[in-house]
Amino acid sequence: MSTLLVRQARIDGALTDLAVQDGRIVATGADAAERLAGAEHETLDAQGALALPTLVDAHVHVDKTTWGGSWVSRKPMSTMAEFIAADAALQQRTRVESSVVSRAGSLMRHAISRGTRAMRAHVDVAPPHGLLNVEGVVAARTELAGAVDVQIVAFPQMGILREPGTAELLAAAAASGADFVGGIDPIGVDGDMERHLDIVFGIAREHGVGIDFHLHDEGEAGAREVLAIAERTRRLGLEGRVTLGHVFAYEGADPETFDRMNRAVIDAGITLVTVALGGEPVLPVYDLRDAGVPVALGSDGVRDSWSPFGNAEMIERAHLLAYRLEVFTDEDLQHAFDIAAHHGARMMGLPESRLRVGDPADFMLVAGEHAPQAVIDRPVPLAVLKGGRVVARDGVFLDA
Repeated sequence: MSTLLVRQARIDGALTDLAVQDGRIVATGADAAERLAGAEHETLDAQGALALPTLVDAHVHVDKTTWGGSWVSRKPMSTMAEFIAADAALQQRTRVESSVVSRAGSLMRHAISRGTRAMRAHVDVAPPHGLLNVEGVVAARTELAGAVDVQIVAFPQMGILREPGTAELLAAAAASGADFVGGIDPIGVDGDMERHLDIVFGIAREHGVGIDFHLHDEGEAGAREVLAIAERTRRLGLEGRVTLGHVFAYEGADPETFDRMNRAVIDAGITLVTVALGGEPVLPVYDLRDAGVPVALGSDGVRDSWSPFGNAEMIERAHLLAYRLEVFTDEDLQHAFDIAAHHGARMMGLPESRLRVGDPADFMLVAGEHAPQAVIDRPVPLAVLKGGRVVARDGVFLDA
């Protein structure tokens, strides 16, 4: 890790210096240069650029991206079954052209260059794939260990009960590199919520991993899933180890159901994750903030069979979140940024980087006056630092 003096960075409207040692900020302001006096160190002149914490992608599918590969033309699809079938077919095809580790690593490098410090990667586990995707993402994570923190979710995209052999593969993944076991629409995809939850919670307890669900089911079915998962989480003592992504049941929920779900997830220590996609439901993060429900932000799929859109740039995702929810005050734009930076860090169990003494030196330098402007402008970082080491400059990842 570098010993570094960052000069003339803009923080809270003022220009200041930062001293970095052993991956952390050890002094700021007039004390920074004095702290490193006599010590061998590098100097980075920020030239008045804005220093901001780097961001967390709380929900991304790096294993099935076509990033960096040839263009994929997509056919019209409307049902979940059609999307899942097309997904499996494209993965089989792209696996011939390039490895999972190559494509996942390429996307990770791009994300790092745009200011991502950590990501939770949902990696497909199913009979057609075996553990190839998990092995590929584990390898990419190892290659980039000094530049990004990665948690891996063994994700049953094709369902668990409807695809015999998936439960055994999830258990094997949990034993060989995955940090979380995933689930998907226990009612809508698998049609048996209790059996689905038995398997997911059973694997998590046996292998000591966390749990991260995709919940696309809406209405009464989706609310039942949220409440059942929260109840099991509390009953089994897994508070703080369960995450729910998408959670479309919040869309259009009546006030009583909204409050019931909020109380349940708070009591169970569950974090929700939204991705602010196209026309799909977006979690009402400002109402959830007022209710005390923790919410993180992810980028979901990137140039895969589901959609040609996506780029794993979390500052753009914060922009899309604010845009979809039609907010425009500095306070609300700041909250969109904080969701991507600090809420994601908490979800992943990482120390927050607020550019204070003692914080990890995970930050970026961008053009602008403050975070709300960055959410609107979406600037390409002039420099990205991880653990005090410059890992990207002007939007280009720097190989170690």
